Amino acid sequence: MRAERIAICIALLATLLFSEKRFNPPPAAQASTYPLHETHNDEKVTIAVQPCDTPETAKAFKTNYRGYALYPVRLIISNDGDSTLMLEDLQIEYITANRDKLQPATDDDIYRRLVKPNKADQGQPGIKLPIPIGKKQPISSDMIEEYHTAQFQKVPITPHSTNSGYLFFDVIDERGAPLGGHLEISGIKAGTKELFYFDIPMDKPAGGAANSN
Repeated sequence: MRAERIAICIALLATLLFSEKRFNPPPAAQASTYPLHETHNDEKVTIAVQPCDTPETAKAFKTNYRGYALYPVRLIISNDGDSTLMLEDLQIEYITANRDKLQPATDDDIYRRLVKPNKADQGQPGIKLPIPIGKKQPISSDMIEEYHTAQFQKVPITPHSTNSGYLFFDVIDERGAPLGGHLEISGIKAGTKELFYFDIPMDKPAGGAANSN
């Protein structure tokens, strides 16, 4: 019995230590409650974005991503309809104030930026994951686990539910320029029907609802 209690205590301690390390953002509210959102009334879907450009929004992370020229943006999708939303074909593009078109960074993109924060991506293969066995990790496992866990996942959104996650945009070429711009989101399907695209300004409220056909 004593050995079993010790084993249980060790397991609980390990669980607590692991839970402290895991990325744990504040719960997402219904998308329509965020200032930057667009609602398609006919399709009963609302998408909101929350740029992490203030101390309040950035404190969700332990890593200062803006210091690495990475721009985290929280994406919140609320499905108020009766059909599950499918995101396999989800397409997201950030058009900056300078009219540059950026795609959300991949795991490899984020990793390279954290390892070499001042080096622009010139299309070279760069560092690939995983690091070969026996090599010392250039950044901590906690940093890797944080951005990996934080990213928005393209999982189905069931009726009357809200999913959220973070997009990371490499803005090293935008340093010194106002980010602003807008986020275009397309490829969401309800059953076999593709929803009308969403176009959400990143620097001012979208102005309420947008009706879709």
